[in-house]
Amino acid sequence: MEIRILSAADIARSLSMREAIVLMRTAFGQLSAGQVTMPQRLRLDTRDGCTLLMPAYLRQTGDCCVKVVSVYGGNPARGFPSVTGVVVVLDSKTGLPVALLDAHRLTSLRSGAAGGLAADLLARRDARTVALFGAGEQARAQLQGVLAVRGIERVFLFSRTRGSAERLAAEVTSRPGAPAVELVDRPGEAVRRADLVIAATTSCTPVFDGADLRPGTHVTGVGSYTPQMREVDEATVRRSRVVVDSREAALAEAGDLIQAGVTDVVEIGDIVNGKAPGRQGEEITFFKSVGIAAQDAAAARGVVERAEQRGLGKCVAL
Repeated sequence: MEIRILSAADIARSLSMREAIVLMRTAFGQLSAGQVTMPQRLRLDTRDGCTLLMPAYLRQTGDCCVKVVSVYGGNPARGFPSVTGVVVVLDSKTGLPVALLDAHRLTSLRSGAAGGLAADLLARRDARTVALFGAGEQARAQLQGVLAVRGIERVFLFSRTRGSAERLAAEVTSRPGAPAVELVDRPGEAVRRADLVIAATTSCTPVFDGADLRPGTHVTGVGSYTPQMREVDEATVRRSRVVVDSREAALAEAGDLIQAGVTDVVEIGDIVNGKAPGRQGEEITFFKSVGIAAQDAAAARGVVERAEQRGLGKCVAL
């Protein structure tokens, strides 16, 4: 038995953002059609941290994987990241493990692709400006997703850490045909000028005032993932048509929705499948994503297929 090991760099070379967006469309469509087996996340607690196991099987495409993520707060003192993980890709016909992937890079890619898909379905076609909150890996991936589906000309970037904001701005503007990036000090200034708003922070409190949103704006929120966290305020949620990756997961985990008492949500897969409309006129739309294992399975399959074609990674006999 042989397994292919794919690093973060291998994943980046294997699958483009546009390709990942196509895979997310397939994954969410299957989820909302009842074609995904996704057992509840298993948590293993130890004295120093915890490990989470997240399996998924997409029945139409045969994608199958288990993501294993460990969260150990004391790791930085030992010289390791506090969050680490791998994705084990399984052959759904034999159960054999076929690949082992870096979970951090795969998660960033599939999360950015989900945001890109949401923007493609929900943002105005003439959207040209983005307000981006956050300057970390997730903010970077979300911006890449939006740039893959809309002709963005200007990004208003707000981050509590000036250095990280400057690095991200330099990275974005160095690419051919890149949008201009303007660092802003006041959230309202960014939101009032934006066609799309992206919140990708670790904040537990809202990062902008929903009253500043213009009609027709699309908002994506990906940073808060527990009932106690809320980076998008109640005003935004109540002014918006709310679209989620998974109704069950979002209503159990998304503090943005839970704290606003909102349960009337639409799954993005229902829009993909034509059971719910995409953008309607000048409504404000809000895509809330907490991330699900079905995304990992679909993205991992695409990565492995292309890695095999291009000879990427290292194959090891077990």
